[in-house]
Amino acid sequence: MTDNRAGVHITPFGSFGHVRDWVFDLDNTLYPAECDLFAEIDTRMTDFVSRLLMLPPAEARKVQKQYYAEYGTTLAGLMTVHKIDPSDFLGHVHKIDLSPLPDLPNLRSALERLPGRKFVYTNGSRGHAEQVTDKMGLSHLFNGSFGIEDSDYVPKPKPASYAAFLKLHDVDPHGAIFFEDLARNLAPAKDVGFTTVLVHSEKDWSHEPIEARPANLSDVLGDDGPDHIDYVTGDLAAFLEAAIETL
Repeated sequence: MTDNRAGVHITPFGSFGHVRDWVFDLDNTLYPAECDLFAEIDTRMTDFVSRLLMLPPAEARKVQKQYYAEYGTTLAGLMTVHKIDPSDFLGHVHKIDLSPLPDLPNLRSALERLPGRKFVYTNGSRGHAEQVTDKMGLSHLFNGSFGIEDSDYVPKPKPASYAAFLKLHDVDPHGAIFFEDLARNLAPAKDVGFTTVLVHSEKDWSHEPIEARPANLSDVLGDDGPDHIDYVTGDLAAFLEAAIETL
């Protein structure tokens, strides 16, 4: 069924009165994929791999995407295979121009109205999460940001990453909801008890490995999705506003 208020494809839209903690992925979730901010990070990852392995950019990009698909993140692959210092990688890839980030007053308003705690949980660095939310005028609304360094560089979708997040912020997943643009990252979240929301876009993700591809509109329309996805939305602010109505 489709709820036009929230711009969501859902099965079905219920009450969110049980939710005490609201957990958001960052890239292509808290900000819209269409602004192409992550494309900057993606390009800088290719550049890092190219320099590290002394490969031409096209070959470096193949390695980058192979590690992303196999290890959860390019960083995890580089650490496992090449034993790099993660701080070198993170410092390089997150030196980006934040000007493409849009001002989203409707999202800001919805986050302000949400009861309970709000967290950012990203496979990027905590510093990246904080600079993005600050630029968007949202940083004051979050109770914390959980970056890859907080899980000892173990990324989503590894179960140990979720365990580290839950422990650090004392979150009961049965009273929490998790928003993500990667379907594979929602499976472990659902396994431990989160309510899950897949955030899709109309962006073309065909250049990404199919097993690690963000959700596209064509992937979710007309399909209720796998069991580990409770809700699907293409409009995060509208979804939150609709959720607030159920509280």
